[in-house]
Amino acid sequence: MSTEHWRPSSTHWGAFRAATDADGTLRVQPHPADPAPSPLLGNLAGTVRHRTRVRRPAIRRGWLTGGPGPTGARGDEEFVEVGWDTALDLVAEQLERTRREHGNEAIFGGSYGWASAGRFHHAQSQLHRFHNTIGGYTASRNNYSFGTSQVLLPHVIGSTDALLQHADSWATIQEHTDLVVAFGGLPGKNLSIASGGITRHTGSAALRDLGTDLVAISPLADDVPAGPGADWWPIAPGTDVALQLGLAHTLLTTGRHDQDFLDRCCTGSEVFAGYLLGDADGIAKSAEWAAGICGIDATAIRALADRMAAGRTLITVSWSLQRTEHGEQPVWAGLALAAMLGQIGLPGGGFGHGYGSMADIGDDAPAVRPPTLPLGRNPVRAFIPVARIADLLLNPGQQYDYDGQRLTYPDIRLVHWAGGNPFHHHQDLNRLRRAFGRPDTVVVHETHWTATARHADVVFPATTALEREDVGAGRRDSHLIAMHQVLDPVGEARDDYAVLAGLAQRLGTHQEFTEGRSAREWLVHLYEQWRAGLVAQGHDVPPFAEFWAAGDLRMPDVRHRAPLAALRSDPERNPLPTPSGRIELFSATIDSFGYPDCPGHPVWLPARQRRGGPLHLIANQPPTRLHGQGDVGEVSQRAKVAGREPIRIHPRDAAAREISDGDVVRVFNHLGACLAGARVSEDVRPGVVVLPTGAWFDPQPDPARPGETLCAHGNPNVLTADVPSSRLSQGCAGQHAHVEVERHLGPVPALRCSAPPPLADS
Repeated sequence: MSTEHWRPSSTHWGAFRAATDADGTLRVQPHPADPAPSPLLGNLAGTVRHRTRVRRPAIRRGWLTGGPGPTGARGDEEFVEVGWDTALDLVAEQLERTRREHGNEAIFGGSYGWASAGRFHHAQSQLHRFHNTIGGYTASRNNYSFGTSQVLLPHVIGSTDALLQHADSWATIQEHTDLVVAFGGLPGKNLSIASGGITRHTGSAALRDLGTDLVAISPLADDVPAGPGADWWPIAPGTDVALQLGLAHTLLTTGRHDQDFLDRCCTGSEVFAGYLLGDADGIAKSAEWAAGICGIDATAIRALADRMAAGRTLITVSWSLQRTEHGEQPVWAGLALAAMLGQIGLPGGGFGHGYGSMADIGDDAPAVRPPTLPLGRNPVRAFIPVARIADLLLNPGQQYDYDGQRLTYPDIRLVHWAGGNPFHHHQDLNRLRRAFGRPDTVVVHETHWTATARHADVVFPATTALEREDVGAGRRDSHLIAMHQVLDPVGEARDDYAVLAGLAQRLGTHQEFTEGRSAREWLVHLYEQWRAGLVAQGHDVPPFAEFWAAGDLRMPDVRHRAPLAALRSDPERNPLPTPSGRIELFSATIDSFGYPDCPGHPVWLPARQRRGGPLHLIANQPPTRLHGQGDVGEVSQRAKVAGREPIRIHPRDAAAREISDGDVVRVFNHLGACLAGARVSEDVRPGVVVLPTGAWFDPQPDPARPGETLCAHGNPNVLTADVPSSRLSQGCAGQHAHVEVERHLGPVPALRCSAPPPLADS
């Protein structure tokens, strides 16, 4: 195939070139500048033309014949395919009715990101811009990935960007760091992914040749990169805070802490020290105390504290640790531990959050904000923390705490979702199914018949990124990518902009939403605005036509000084945007909220006693896809066991249950059940099982529980509890659960999620 047929594009897991053979087969090549392309590019060809693509507008039969209203039929009924005008007319009518009878607060503009690396066809932005033109909507805040930290860190260091946008590069770590202590480990699988895309995957190569000693603390061996200097500490799940406090107590009582740094750059160190010594509760948080909780020998804890104090040490906490009950604590305690070492703000030292969680944490690319679509203003003040969607739908009028506020869930009558799949992200999916039964109308834009589409009333078929033009880049990307259209849209699919423009036309806001521009004209407009700002700063950036013809451009070398490094150099001249201007090891603000599940300084808070079973389930991110994206692709399907998502189990636990490698097993607790394929492995700690998220939810009758359902495909979120991290953040706590696993002895049901739901013509 000649090179002129290759067209550039991008995904959240990397930039690439694509072309089609004469028979329509999609071919993909990684971007030539990428030193370690993601294997997830292998999912593209099998995904874009899969039989689960939504091809025409479709309406759930009960809603079409019986009208809007709450129902338990969502997810089970057939759909009727209709023409675009019919679907747009009906949705516009319900939007107008909901606004008129209940107000704009009754509309939930659900969309959650990750639909596309493109900055214009960013589904969440498109949807929010549209709703702002018709009077607003109830919104969501924060994210599932690190939503707990998004609330905590502004109180403690002033912002999340102080860590996420200003993390030391891998090259800096290789040059300056003697020891990395990684709570949650450094899982290489996550270094494929970055929100908005990443052109050069540098983290994978860095982990292979880190050049520094590493202690990776995780129940999973594959959270530890291979290398001669890497040690695996198989900690008991959910006990990282105890280990952090045991290390901090050792530093304090041996005089190895940096009191000068604590006095200059922190506030509340005396309160934290008192807690470590047990002044109030009589319990010294010693190495011996920690050992009894986390399963790490006290002698090893004391020795690690000595190593940390003896050289340049970077303490990093993965995002996974804050996706748990009391998830604020490992982040805050890790920061406090780093503060006691006194190395925050030094190259290669101090504290990191997210190394091994996302590809752009540790990337050395410029800090250039890519072009973005203006959203306008939302007149509706109501919002929810993103992980409280089921609570919102099930409990209108109920009050709840969030970040010092007492809020009330509005009464949602219409849900409008684009570019996201809550049946991947959310917990306790049986409860979420009940929640989705409550609104009058659920409208979903989707490329594929995901579980979210199947639980809708109206489904608009959306294009994939390969079927439209866009501009792609992540928040720390080396390149801006011209995303050319590679394929014709499947069936009657339209991009979200066209769908929303059609609704805006019917609601009288077409000019306000589109500003009279086509999608291509928006790309030119946004790019030239972005270019003008950079040119004004003295950077040489080509006009749109040159950029588009070239296929990409190298980002200008824009750098910003890290706030924590500036604080270290002069706390008086460079204060943080916290109440004290310092790192807050004790936060008077958080303390004033009076939350027992998140007091004013880092503490050890044991998880509540959980029902469910003797095995500790970790529902981590999958190595074979991004969330649920690409689950029908070749890379994801190749990893399945008997068509089910693989669950890893230690040989000791497998033998006790007469489970062999390759068996189909039933995983269950008091919340639900799923089928999975057993992988027996010593790479997990005994008593721990690992079932990644993202297998497409496939609810079917549970033969062991008449009248209930199980997921026949292996989605772990039928097993995870829908509870918040704390009253402070209301963040996602879906990383852990307790379960039992047994061999599945009955017939293995055929999967339904790999084919469209029943469809009929209008």
